[in-house]
Amino acid sequence: MPASRTIVIAGAGIGGLTASLALAARGFRVVVLEKTERLEEAGAGLQLSPNASRVLIDLGLGARLAQRAVVPDAVTVMNARSGRATVRLPLGDSAAARAGAPYWVIHRADLQSALEAEVKAHRSIDLQLGSAFENLSSDSGGVTVGYRRRSERRQQQALALIGADGIWSTVRGQMFPSTQPRFSGLIAWRGTVDARALPQAAPLGVQLWMGPQAHLVVYPISGGRRINLVAIVSDDWHREGWSAPGEAREIRSRFEAAGWATPARKLIGAVDIWKRWALFAMPDGGAWSAGTTALLGDASHGMLPFAAQGAGMAIEDAAVLAQCLGDSHRADAGGSVPAALQRYAQARRARVAKVQRLARQNGKIYHLTGPMALARDLAMQALGSQRLLARQSWVYDWRP
Repeated sequence: MPASRTIVIAGAGIGGLTASLALAARGFRVVVLEKTERLEEAGAGLQLSPNASRVLIDLGLGARLAQRAVVPDAVTVMNARSGRATVRLPLGDSAAARAGAPYWVIHRADLQSALEAEVKAHRSIDLQLGSAFENLSSDSGGVTVGYRRRSERRQQQALALIGADGIWSTVRGQMFPSTQPRFSGLIAWRGTVDARALPQAAPLGVQLWMGPQAHLVVYPISGGRRINLVAIVSDDWHREGWSAPGEAREIRSRFEAAGWATPARKLIGAVDIWKRWALFAMPDGGAWSAGTTALLGDASHGMLPFAAQGAGMAIEDAAVLAQCLGDSHRADAGGSVPAALQRYAQARRARVAKVQRLARQNGKIYHLTGPMALARDLAMQALGSQRLLARQSWVYDWRP
């Protein structure tokens, strides 16, 4: 197939794999370069709100994912000191009916393996594992992508290059070398535990525990068989990566010293193996495109996880990117690709910046102390579950 019908994607994470399926559905041949030799779990659980799940369903993944995902009954906001619920936001079937797509919580590995299976079954997608992007050069005919396949250097001619290679993106480093993520001063500890091993009833939905200078998110994954925990605390440790080992005694002692309620401490104490990652974020609005190269997902706009939209924004990016390039391709592929990538950037920039700000604001609200924390809880109770949930409609109701 000629280069004018080929798009190269660097990175086979959630955003890259989703983009490959969306682009292939528009008639493109897609080459996905992934530097690792096999796709493995990085992270634990994630939340897919309706704005993301409807994209995946439209790509034919609905039945496959429904077998692995959990539909939480609610998001329950918990007070870390009292151990009591502040407010309960209903999800489940009512949320799906309202938004037209389900709210799922799922193990990241289950989502990635479902995407990988769909990609490998698609004859227009060439997933090349053990292939690391190295460089690019653009000309009037498109882009030449240099990469290393194990020990061999290769090149691929393409219509466009899409950098979906994460927050430490090599593609972005060549396109926008001065645009780099910044450390937030927060780290996330994550772990999972067998639901049967919990000293109390496993949550059926998402629990958000808010405490002074820290918060904890708990929800079921893997069909409810395991419980995912993410604890966010302030720290100056800021090593790159997703999976640095963490000492269970350290995270347990931090929450004990802060006076968290017994149920929350028991949840934390049930986890034996913790991983931690330093939370970095890109500047609001992200970095998007230059010529025939564009970025998506964390490579463009890595954000704090406090809106549960990191994966969702990458999935949205993939849908809009495919739409813009597909429209360009139908009109006249030729020199319209840079303009199509600019349209993609324009379509995404404002929404992504708004979600980035929401995530940052949520983090501050979650970690309030003293009288400000009390005022927060009283305000949430006064607003009530329906009005609080309605405030999320601009996120959940998005459609490509």
